[in-house]
Amino acid sequence: MSAADHNRIVTLAADRAVHQAFRWLHLHEPQMRRWQMDFLAIPAPPFQEADRAAWFRDQLHQLGLANAHIDAEGNAIAELQAPGSTGAEDLVLLSAHLDTVFPAGTDCRPREDGPRILCPGACDNGAGLTALLAIASALVQARIKPVSTIVFSANVGEEGEGDLRGMRYLFSNASPYAGRIRCALALEGAGDTTVVDRALGSRRLRVRITGPGGHSWADAGRPNPIMALATALVELGRLTLPAKPRTTLNYGIISGGSSVNSIPERASADLDLRSTSALELDRLELAVLNTLSRVFNNAETSRSATPLKLHVERIGNRASGILPPTSPLFTSLRAVDRHLGLTTETRIGSTDANLPLSIGIPALAIGAGGSGSGIHTLQESYDPTGRELALRRILLLLLDACSLTASAAAQQRTRPA
Repeated sequence: MSAADHNRIVTLAADRAVHQAFRWLHLHEPQMRRWQMDFLAIPAPPFQEADRAAWFRDQLHQLGLANAHIDAEGNAIAELQAPGSTGAEDLVLLSAHLDTVFPAGTDCRPREDGPRILCPGACDNGAGLTALLAIASALVQARIKPVSTIVFSANVGEEGEGDLRGMRYLFSNASPYAGRIRCALALEGAGDTTVVDRALGSRRLRVRITGPGGHSWADAGRPNPIMALATALVELGRLTLPAKPRTTLNYGIISGGSSVNSIPERASADLDLRSTSALELDRLELAVLNTLSRVFNNAETSRSATPLKLHVERIGNRASGILPPTSPLFTSLRAVDRHLGLTTETRIGSTDANLPLSIGIPALAIGAGGSGSGIHTLQESYDPTGRELALRRILLLLLDACSLTASAAAQQRTRPA
């Protein structure tokens, strides 16, 4: 970080309009809390985020943002347009995911315990979604006109089998923003100093074994899919995984059978493979497939008169990536944190930032302040105390990212053909 970077942030923070935005954030914690309580009461299980998305579209419209709508993938989208916007200029994306890990039917009614909000999804990603609305409102109320258009997205599909489908759409050729997003900030959970600058790669595999099934007594001796699956999982547990780069294998879901006195017709397991190395992730996936094939082909059940069938389906694929420490966005973060007296804590994680990082677009996942506990459990809670500092951090980083994007576009236009 150079003196010029530091001075740029100091100048930005001293701007009268930015001070007005800071003031809005300081005075409107009760409004933020009302928003959070309202949308948390709208369930958003994987692939069922539509009602919550509609609520966010309406809020973004009421805040005064342009082009508030639900896109073809289900993301709630709106824009804070730069002066002279043509609809073709480079953009900065600020996003927060709508979905939770909790299935339909989960009791998601938020409750309050002092400053804490108790609710599945209160922190992940209630904190990020609240910050999305707060930053949008602060910018509008302070009449800040960013030098690059900001796209606000309350997006679908970050968790589990959602497999980043909301972000994939935004960066795909089907999206009107394709090829225009030059920088992305994903608001993710709590924390004042944390950022995810390294994208953890993952693969999700669904292993299915099927057979004829039958009665446990009358058809005894027929091959049993659950026994075959159990044998395969034991063998997978014997795989040697590297500690460096860290690589993991987890069995997240096992299912099969219909009654205790039936030979099941099917059994399945969902596997989660992760690594900080794309090469090791490829190696692990190949080892899993080879092990399954070997175990299955060597099993007597495959040579039975009624053989079992093995099917492996990839149900998730998150590419890895990294924001280089020399990136202008990373340098901007360091300058913002220095100005605010924060110590930057970088982490590796699997977030919406994976998608842009994997295709070379500068991105960070950044905490939205406060503190959380019980993440991904029914006991999840969020305490927003002190989140104003994190919101100031996000606002400064966002506006500086707009400046960096506009400068890069101007330089590109002046280069000789």
